[in-house]
Amino acid sequence: MVDNTRASPGRSAQDSNGPRLGANASDQTGSSSIPNGNGGSAATTRLYNKRWAIVLLFSSYSLNNAYQWIQYGIISNIIMKFYRVEAFAVDWLSMIFMLTYIPFIFPVTWLLEKKGLRVTALMANALNCAGTWIKVASVSPDLFGVTMLGQFVSSLSQVFILGMPSRLASVWFGADEVSTACSIGVFGNQMGIGIGFLVPPILVPNVDDMNELAYHIRIMFYISAGMATLIFILVVTVFQEKPEIPPSQAQVQARNIPRDEYSYKASILRLLRNKPFMLLMLSYGLNVGCFYAVSTLLNRMIIEHYPGEEVNAGRIGLTIVIAGMLGSLICGVWLDKTKFYKQTTLVVYLLSLIGMLVYAFTLSLGHLWVVFVTAGVLGFFMTGYLPLGFEYAVELTYPESEGTSSGLLNCSAQIFGIIFTISQGKIIDQWGTLAGNIFLSIFLLIGTIMTGFIRSDLRRQKANLQSQVQPVNPPVSLSSVQDYGATARTAAPGSSSHDINPSLKPKHTPVKKTAADVEEGKSPPEILKEGKL
Repeated sequence: MVDNTRASPGRSAQDSNGPRLGANASDQTGSSSIPNGNGGSAATTRLYNKRWAIVLLFSSYSLNNAYQWIQYGIISNIIMKFYRVEAFAVDWLSMIFMLTYIPFIFPVTWLLEKKGLRVTALMANALNCAGTWIKVASVSPDLFGVTMLGQFVSSLSQVFILGMPSRLASVWFGADEVSTACSIGVFGNQMGIGIGFLVPPILVPNVDDMNELAYHIRIMFYISAGMATLIFILVVTVFQEKPEIPPSQAQVQARNIPRDEYSYKASILRLLRNKPFMLLMLSYGLNVGCFYAVSTLLNRMIIEHYPGEEVNAGRIGLTIVIAGMLGSLICGVWLDKTKFYKQTTLVVYLLSLIGMLVYAFTLSLGHLWVVFVTAGVLGFFMTGYLPLGFEYAVELTYPESEGTSSGLLNCSAQIFGIIFTISQGKIIDQWGTLAGNIFLSIFLLIGTIMTGFIRSDLRRQKANLQSQVQPVNPPVSLSSVQDYGATARTAAPGSSSHDINPSLKPKHTPVKKTAADVEEGKSPPEILKEGKL
C-alpha cells in the first residue's frame, strides 16, 4: 500500500510530540482524506495495525488485575478457615477494590489527562505487580493483614485500568471500530473475572491440613505474580501513547484543542450538569453494582443450596462471565453497525432485570444445570451491558475526555457495589438468597426506568458526520481571540468590526451549527474552552 498521507490544516502542533510510528505499509491499514462540499479537505486520518496489539495488551493486564479481585471471594469458606476470620472480612477482600476506587479516581483521571495513556498503563502495572508479590509473602494464618495490604495495592492498580477502554478505543481506533474496540478492552476484565471464578477452586482444594492448604494458596499467588511481572515487562517495551496520525475526525478535533485550554475541574462540572449523562451514571451504577454483589457473594449463594460444590460455584461464575463476554462483543459490533445507543442500552437493561428474576427463582430448585443456564442468561445481558454504558457515555459527553466520563461511571458502580454487597449479604444471612436477589431486582427495575428517560444526544457521531462535509479548521487560541477583541475596542469611533484589517481577525471558516450541536450556545469543540483549573 502506498503512503498517501498529506499534510492537513487540521493537524495540531502537538501531534509532532507524540511517538513516531513508521509510515510504511506494514504499519497502516488505511488512510483517508475526506473531501467536503466547500472544496476544502478534511484532515487526514489513518489506522495502524499496532492498534490491535495495544488493545490486546491492555486486555491482558486488565485480566490479571480482575482475576485478583475475585480470587478470594469464590473460595471464601476456605479463606475463612485458613486465616481464621469472619465471612464479612473475606467480603472486604473484594470490596476493597470498590472502596479504593472512589477517592482515587479523580486524581488518577487527572493524571490520565495530563500524562496520557502510557504513563497510566505503567502505573497500573507497577502497582498490580507489587500487589501480587506482597500476597506471596502473606501465606500464613496470622498474616491476614498482609494479604489485605497486597489486595489494597492491587486495588489501586484497578483505578488506573477501569476507565481506559473507551479512551484507548477513541485514541487508536476509527469511528466504525470504537465500540468493538471498547468491547475488547472490557473483554479482558471480564475474562479475568471468569478465570478468577474458575481457577482458585481448582488450585486451592478444601482440605483440613493447614500446611497443605498453605502450599496450595502459595502456588495460586505465585502464578498470578509471575503473570503480572511478565505483562509489566511487555507494557514497558510495547505500549505506546497514541498513533502519529489520528484515526478519526473526532480525534482530529480533540487534538486541535490546546492542552493549556483544557480544565479538568471545569470538565467535571460540565459532566455533572449534563442531565442525560447523570441519568446514565446512576443507571450504570445500579446495574454494575448488582453484578459486583452477585460476583462477590456467588460462593455463599451456591454453597447454601448445594453444599460442597465450591468447584461448580466457580464454574457457574465462569459461565456468567463467558456469556457476558459474548454479549459484550455482540453489543459492540451491533453499535458500530447501527449506532442505536439508547435502544440497545434499554433493551439490554430490561433483559438484565428479567435474567435476574429468573436466576433468583430457579436457584433453589436443586438442579445445578438449571443454575448454569439461568446464570448464563443473566451474565449475557448484565455483563454485556458494561461496554454499552462506556460508549453511550462517550457519545453523550463528547468532546469531554473519555477517561473522565468512564471514571464517573465506574465511581457510581463502586459506590452501589459496596452498598449492594453489604446489604445483600445481610439479607442472605437473615432471610435467604431469594430475598437477597429480589432486593437487587428492585434496583434493576429502577435503573431500567431511568434509562428510558435518557435523552439521546450522540455528539461524537455528529462531530464525525460534520467533519465529512466541512473543512477542519486550525485551532483558534484564546489569546488570538483576545488580541482581536482588543484591536476592535481601540478602533476609530464609529467603525465596525468589518472595518478592521482582515489580517488581524482570527482565521477560521464559519461552521453552520444546528440546534442539536449546541449546548448552552456552544458547539462541542468550544465547550472545553470555558475555564482553566
